[in-house]
Amino acid sequence: MREDISFDAEGATLRGWFYAPDGDANGGHPCVVMAHGFSAVKEQHLDDYAEVFAAAGLACVVYDNRGFGASDAAPGKPRQEIDPWEQIRDYQHAVTYAQSRPDVDADRIGAWGSSYSGGHVYVLGAIDRRVKAVSGQAPLVSGRRGFESLVRIDAWGPTWEAFAADRLERARGGEPAMMPVVTDDPAAPAALPTADSYEWFTRTQRDRAPAWRNEVTLRSVELLQGYEPRAFLPLISPTPVQMVVTPNDRLIAGELAAAAYETAVHPKKIVIAPGGHFDAYTGPGFEITSAAARDWFVEHLRAGKH
Repeated sequence: MREDISFDAEGATLRGWFYAPDGDANGGHPCVVMAHGFSAVKEQHLDDYAEVFAAAGLACVVYDNRGFGASDAAPGKPRQEIDPWEQIRDYQHAVTYAQSRPDVDADRIGAWGSSYSGGHVYVLGAIDRRVKAVSGQAPLVSGRRGFESLVRIDAWGPTWEAFAADRLERARGGEPAMMPVVTDDPAAPAALPTADSYEWFTRTQRDRAPAWRNEVTLRSVELLQGYEPRAFLPLISPTPVQMVVTPNDRLIAGELAAAAYETAVHPKKIVIAPGGHFDAYTGPGFEITSAAARDWFVEHLRAGKH
């Protein structure tokens, strides 16, 4: 069962879906809150994960990040702007929304994220003890390292100059500078300039997610550069934390994520899924990643029923 939902996030209305598992909700279901990664919208395979979780008895709150898809931006703020700290706070609002529902057990809330939001749920797990289990797949663990690998070194200086110019223009009341998320031209600027990013976003937009737009504000990339979720990994314990890594990930270095995992404190678990970043969402990769997260939440949320 899936219902359309909306909830307030300090002035921004976030919209998405609530998945209710079959069975008796007397006392409330355990629940997983879920949002997508950099610029993606919920129709880009989050429904697939939620269906797997719901079939195992887990309710799900699935929503679009503020300013993307069906969700509103805050008044006076541009759409298509990705502020990681705002997105983390929105996860907290999603937890509050889940806890407010009579069909959810407020003491059994988990958080799932992928890619950019994979990093978010690690920060969330460290700062919000309402969250009782965390799973991040193909997670961003270092924005600075991500910036350095996605922006050619000879473009760093011009990019920093563009950040400064954009701030001056916005301060004067001008429109925010925008850039494509993906491009099929390897020499053209894009936030995610890899070939597999272009293929995945354009295919999922065509087949599943017409609401996805191929643009973000330039400031979204500036804010990425200063975001270091790996610093929070050692702080999540005693909340159980899972990392699902795609070792051939060349959008977010899989080996960097695996190294960061070593800094987390038990209880923890790492799962290796084959292929690259986007292989996690479909086919054999999806079977592994969805089952791993499902089993993690079943173990730590359903098993904790009182």
